[in-house]
Amino acid sequence: MARDSEESAGSPAAGVVHSLAQRHETLATVESLTGGLLAASIVEIAGVSGVYQGGLVVYATELKATLAGVPDDLLAERGPVDPDVAAALAEGGRRRCGADWGIATTGVAGPEPQDGKPVGLVYVAVAGPNGGEVRELDLDGGRDHVRSAAVVAALRLLAERIHAADEAARDGLEAADAARR
Repeated sequence: MARDSEESAGSPAAGVVHSLAQRHETLATVESLTGGLLAASIVEIAGVSGVYQGGLVVYATELKATLAGVPDDLLAERGPVDPDVAAALAEGGRRRCGADWGIATTGVAGPEPQDGKPVGLVYVAVAGPNGGEVRELDLDGGRDHVRSAAVVAALRLLAERIHAADEAARDGLEAADAARR
């Protein structure tokens, strides 16, 4: 089973590393429930050193504030498993690591619910030069599956945001070409 998880995470990781290398852009990670699994899947890709700045594993709620820059009042009001916290983690990692892109995970891997949030509730977030996005996941399965699926979902969201940035850049070039004619 672990082999399948590695392969499914490896492919999206390779795709984003390749895309970011082509764009000459950098990446940082901030992880809670995945506890370093996201960073590990990224650094397994050959050539990643030109792309990956580094990351933070902020399992404890207070570290989400002190290391990743999530506002204390947001954490106090909503707790660590929240879409706005996920967005703040991604942006905080981006800023703190001096990267073009930040990617974050937070949620409940189990085996027990946390602060009234069910097992399998996960938020993945990306912050980048063209803004950010948060995705809510409702994952089934055991702890290992929830964590692995969160990694794959986070990498896929990043790939989508990179693709959207590429599309916007192409559209801008086409508009500029049309204006010159």
